[in-house]
Amino acid sequence: MAIRHETELYAPLKAFFEQQGYSIKGEVRTCDLVGVREDEAEPLIVEMKKTFNLALLLQGVERLRLSPVVYLAVERSRDKKGAVNQRWGEITGLCRRLGLGLITVVFYKTKQPLVEVLAEPGDAPPRVRSAARKRERLLYEFRERSGDYNTGGSTRVKLVTAYREKALRVALALQAAVAEAAGAAAAQAEASAASETLGDAVLGLPAAAAGKQGVSPAELRRRSGVPSAADILQRNYYGWFTRVNRGRYLLTPAGMAALVEYAAVAGNGSGQS
Repeated sequence: MAIRHETELYAPLKAFFEQQGYSIKGEVRTCDLVGVREDEAEPLIVEMKKTFNLALLLQGVERLRLSPVVYLAVERSRDKKGAVNQRWGEITGLCRRLGLGLITVVFYKTKQPLVEVLAEPGDAPPRVRSAARKRERLLYEFRERSGDYNTGGSTRVKLVTAYREKALRVALALQAAVAEAAGAAAAQAEASAASETLGDAVLGLPAAAAGKQGVSPAELRRRSGVPSAADILQRNYYGWFTRVNRGRYLLTPAGMAALVEYAAVAGNGSGQS
């Protein structure tokens, strides 16, 4: 049950801390909730908002100048939809890093609100596990890209990754190899047609057939300079390649369209390994 005003958080929070022996008063020197207990020298301070946001976080950090015992309190909706409701673990970790406590309040139609403390003020910040493998992947991706083809902050767009670059280079090499084969066959056919002794008997492939025989992964690896050319052809992640014979590949219409769409990328990285 979503609350309409943050003041609705006050009563359950007041009751929660009074059960712990605090004397509670609201709106003391701009603090939403202040509590004092005889056995503690530092006051309790709670800042409340309907949802967790930057304003609440900054407010909590400011309150740390008054007391080390500062909580941020928000409603926790039972509805699992919404960005905040999916990221309580991250929010809790952030509060711990800043030395802030975090409290959520769940409201029900027929039951009393449930107050839950997710982090105590001054809790030790969570240990950050070493991400050496992810870091190496990050650096590998950076090194393998031939240029900067993406705009930072982009969403829902096709990104030019190192893998896409390599696939484009293989596709470009395949296109060039097929064109060369067709050109050579056409020249041979023309020479044969001009020879009275050979007549129509062409020793090589007709130009049309030359473009249907495909190219081997080894040849594409040599032409493109991509060591993983065979794997790219076999995986065919983007659907750019088709196997026409055993160990022989051609471009699909999607592959041809990709070379047009990413012409700048394919041309710039075609000679790199």
